[in-house]
Amino acid sequence: MLRFRAHYWGVMEEREAMKLFAACLSALALLVATIALGGAGLQARTSNASGTAARSEAIPQPWVTDFQFIKTGTKPPTNADCEAVGRTCFTPQAIQSAYNVGPLYARGLDGKGRTIAVVDSYGSDTMAHDLHVFNQAFGLAPMCGEEGVTCTASMPTFKVLAITGSPATKPQPGNGTHLEDKSAWALEVALDVETAHAIAPGANILLVHTNNAETLGVQGFPQMMMAEDYVVTNHLADVISQSFGSAEEAFSSFQSLENLRYAFKNAAANGVTVLASSGDGGTANGTKQPTAKGGNLIPFPTVSWPGSDPLVTGVGGTYLCTDPLATTNQPRTNYKKAGIGAKCGSNTYNPGGVNAEVAWTFSGGGFSHVFAKESWQNTLPAGSTPIGATRGVPDVAFQASAGTGALVYLSLPPDGLGSNVNNTGWYDIGGTSLSCPQWAGLVAIAGQLNGGSLGPINAALYKIGANPARYAKDFFDIATNNTNQGDPTVPGYPATTGWDPVTGLGTPNAANLIPDLVAALHGN
Repeated sequence: MLRFRAHYWGVMEEREAMKLFAACLSALALLVATIALGGAGLQARTSNASGTAARSEAIPQPWVTDFQFIKTGTKPPTNADCEAVGRTCFTPQAIQSAYNVGPLYARGLDGKGRTIAVVDSYGSDTMAHDLHVFNQAFGLAPMCGEEGVTCTASMPTFKVLAITGSPATKPQPGNGTHLEDKSAWALEVALDVETAHAIAPGANILLVHTNNAETLGVQGFPQMMMAEDYVVTNHLADVISQSFGSAEEAFSSFQSLENLRYAFKNAAANGVTVLASSGDGGTANGTKQPTAKGGNLIPFPTVSWPGSDPLVTGVGGTYLCTDPLATTNQPRTNYKKAGIGAKCGSNTYNPGGVNAEVAWTFSGGGFSHVFAKESWQNTLPAGSTPIGATRGVPDVAFQASAGTGALVYLSLPPDGLGSNVNNTGWYDIGGTSLSCPQWAGLVAIAGQLNGGSLGPINAALYKIGANPARYAKDFFDIATNNTNQGDPTVPGYPATTGWDPVTGLGTPNAANLIPDLVAALHGN
């Protein structure tokens, strides 16, 4: 199901056939809701801080939803390989160029001494191997813990934490639902680990994975939150990246959601930054019902949790319309080729190639139906979409569409049942799953500059947004006015000047933003 959904979205974007897409997505949403994309049926954890328990049917879904297989082998694809399937594929160096990370590296700021925890279900048996292939292919710093590397004291580390066990990442045997396939999140895992390292090559990475059963209604989010709480309590990471989520309305009650927030409260108390993808359905999300009964499209705009949580920084997405082969220190250079790279190659959305980024159609965003607006969202940049009484989502954005995605390597053998992928080798991948771990890399770099972890960063981000001079130099404002209407029956929101419910405050001009973020956290 994940494979079909990704292929469908990618092809439709490339052809700009949004009318046809819209006509079909409602039916597709019902299918997607029927099958858990690697997540698990959920019951709130058996005991929370108050010793109570509550039931919920929400499931965590991996937000890697848009991907295209490009080629086999360990040698990365060429730009011609990617353009042959209508895509631009970004190397790590090209992404570093697009977001102006190079000047930070020149200052020795690469995340050294900080640790990024990426949280996923199941993990991947081949991650240490795949990370080595990825690093060798792009000349990135090796990590102690990747395959074939002799460790030295100065190396960043790659480690795996599996507090609920680590079964082999293989498909479920037999002819059942296959919702418990341990290989289901392999592509998500590779994406999270490889792209976080690509942005913060000096940072340690801790892959935190849970052994979730998906059909029993008793596991899923509770195990993930338990794992995150363990990471925080034992001071194992400075920043947590979550590339998963579920609609707020998918939880049976506010209390069932509230029972899961203890890990975020603990993170805030211990100075750990928590990030989450904002989702890949635009304003359209679904509920999860028992497997035999399927699910339902929510008929009004919604947002997903944990990206909607005020204790979490929600990360939305864009189409990245810059040079996919740029070197790290090359100035941000617009790139357009007609019919290539989804909306970047469109005369409607990128006339004359004037845009370096376009708001992603499927970037999750809107206004929470659970959380009140915090005071830090009271003052927004001039021209922003107004935020009413409830929290606006997302806070920031980064590259997301696989039409202009990142190259990721995966060698885990496919299970042939649809929960994994068809081929081993190189993929062009998108989704806000791509946005979140890269932002986590930037937070690690900021932590290095700060001399320690940052804690919650939302107030500091909006403080920058409230200062016109700082905002203009620290963020790339994505004001392309297209919407995140992912389904024709659910209204979307336009990407306006300033903050908007598609790309938040915008994407980072990292060389300027990171020092200002640290300064803002200290009241400056």
